[in-house]
Amino acid sequence: SVIVGRALPDVRDGLKPVHRRIIYSMIELGITPDKAHKKCARIVGDTMGKYHPHGDTSIYDALARMAQDFSMNVPLIDGQGNFGSIDGDGPAAMRYTEARLAPIALEMLRDLDKDTVPFQLNFDDSQKEPVLLPARFPNLLVNGSTGIAVGIATNIPPHNLGECIEGTVYRMQHPDCTLEEVMKYIKGPDFPTGGVILGKDGLKEAYLTGKGKITLRAKTELEHLKNGKTRIVITELPYEIRESAMLKKIQVLRMTKKEMFGGITDVRSETDRTGIRAVIELKSGVDAEKVLDCLFKYSDMQITYGINMMAIADGQPKLLGLLSLLDYYIAHQRRVVTNRVNFDIEQAQEKEHKLAGLIIAVTNIDLVIQIIRSSANTKEAKSRLMEELSITGVQAQAILDLRLARLTQLEVDTLQKEYAQVVALLAELNEILASPGKLDGVIIGEMQEIRSKF
Repeated sequence: SVIVGRALPDVRDGLKPVHRRIIYSMIELGITPDKAHKKCARIVGDTMGKYHPHGDTSIYDALARMAQDFSMNVPLIDGQGNFGSIDGDGPAAMRYTEARLAPIALEMLRDLDKDTVPFQLNFDDSQKEPVLLPARFPNLLVNGSTGIAVGIATNIPPHNLGECIEGTVYRMQHPDCTLEEVMKYIKGPDFPTGGVILGKDGLKEAYLTGKGKITLRAKTELEHLKNGKTRIVITELPYEIRESAMLKKIQVLRMTKKEMFGGITDVRSETDRTGIRAVIELKSGVDAEKVLDCLFKYSDMQITYGINMMAIADGQPKLLGLLSLLDYYIAHQRRVVTNRVNFDIEQAQEKEHKLAGLIIAVTNIDLVIQIIRSSANTKEAKSRLMEELSITGVQAQAILDLRLARLTQLEVDTLQKEYAQVVALLAELNEILASPGKLDGVIIGEMQEIRSKF
């Protein structure tokens, strides 16, 4: 239960149940990017009461994380208030903070109302919730995921949105391509806090097997001061490293390993709203490069990040390489768009059927009026219309629901035009269904739209 229904993300939309339920609750409450922010306590209560029967703190922590731009590459929630900091400060209590969906979260939900994904009953069978979201961009790669289940853990690093979409498109167009070819587009993880990845070997291993280690280090620069002293300035941190904890550790190293770090005179944080800036002041005449190398070795300025791409695929946990991860996502997109096209076809057929009936009525308007006027009630009028004009019950009902204003000459022309449009739309939709190439074209077009927008 913990493995499948709680701690691991689904390979198709990259979300764990708690995140999916929060996002679905928010769209149901109508807290879209164009509306005002709403209290997080309200969102958490709604999620807990309708879909997620677990503790409110765990729901709020998940919600807050989705709003942090230092945790998520593309935050799915737009928060207002204190949602914590890169220093490890927690968010303010949910009664103080407010949130709404971020614009890109709507791409996760796009076409949800068109029967694109399966729904299931919630815990008390009183409501339905989606089993997964349509996820119109490869969210699992873009935002990554971490989770500890029972005997199984996952650690998927975040990636660049544009690169992921390019890689997915390339894989769709070249289903037999190799990992090297895809890695021309998806070059490696892209952490929201920046930093530098050393070497590509661990990365390639991780993308091939799903498991591997990469070395991640802080981005530093040396500033030479007028008095001949040098300072080391840290501007980007390794992912999920807290600045205050890192600097504390460096202070301790100063005291304990004096022969290496005795040259450090001061360690302080100058981080403000413009960005990260941690400063390590050195005595004059100290070899800054040497101190920097020792810092990388002994402090959190350089870490080993273990990639472990474990996700729920086909209902069970699987360790996935980059290519199979993309393949699962592509199959999901094909399913979503096929279902959407089928839904649109049904709607268009219904509309076409009604319009055909209305056109028959408008061309025989005098007969229609005479039938309706001479009928005792609606039921009789309906059956007589069906008989005399040889139309179906649906069409007869559409004629009876017709407003008199629609009988003007202008409206008759509009009806004809509308009918022609629906017929053209139906032809186009059926063409997409019949041709896998056209279907892929639609998916690729929509993904590239997301890329250029975000």
